[in-house]
Amino acid sequence: MHVDILAIGVHPDDVELSASGTLLKHIELGYSVGLLDLTRGELGSRGSAAIRTREANEAAVKMGASFRENLDMPDGFMQYSQENLLKIIQVIRRCTPSIVLTNALADRHPDHGRAAKLTADACYYSGLIKIETLDDAGKPQDKFRPDNVYHYIQDRNRKPDFVVDITGHLDKKMEVIRCYESQFDDHKAGPYAEEVKTPISGKDFLDFVESKALHFGREANFQHAEGFEVSRYPGVTNLFDLK
Repeated sequence: MHVDILAIGVHPDDVELSASGTLLKHIELGYSVGLLDLTRGELGSRGSAAIRTREANEAAVKMGASFRENLDMPDGFMQYSQENLLKIIQVIRRCTPSIVLTNALADRHPDHGRAAKLTADACYYSGLIKIETLDDAGKPQDKFRPDNVYHYIQDRNRKPDFVVDITGHLDKKMEVIRCYESQFDDHKAGPYAEEVKTPISGKDFLDFVESKALHFGREANFQHAEGFEVSRYPGVTNLFDLK
């Protein structure tokens, strides 16, 4: 299934926390979005792989994504390898996205930076004709390379190369994030209230997510925004396209 944007995260909830406002906006504009998780986040202190998979699927439906897949790489021990590159290449060639969004170039969680390189390199290698992959029917796939790869900013306050206006979409973004009840709702009475507390499980973290949207929006004169970094500089054909 072709999508305009493929959003990749090493853990379920990576995309939602850092780029779901951008995805919600583009879905509203008529673009199609697919989601790809590399692991099931099974090393997370709260919940379980099964719970996080259920939450991830609920989030995808609420967002309006065309599909969500998981490559079942081992959380925490995901390696930069030919096998894992080929897994990602196969998905890229199948859904032929113009844009790929993926993990932060460097971050507090070491998986994020490793996933950023793995996925960005897979986007490049996907365009090489001599790298062979098969589709689900066992037929050779055509080479394909996305036009652009953008790295969303995650836990650390990195300086974005550009921001996307998500004004009007923050409330829905927070609804999507709250699908991950096992991870973020320890301030509420519920099934996960007694689980171990983590740096992201309390209300203060959700407040931080909202504050970051205000911070990224401020310099561009947007109410709310999400920040992205690039490995190669983007270009514009008209200076008036810049805000």
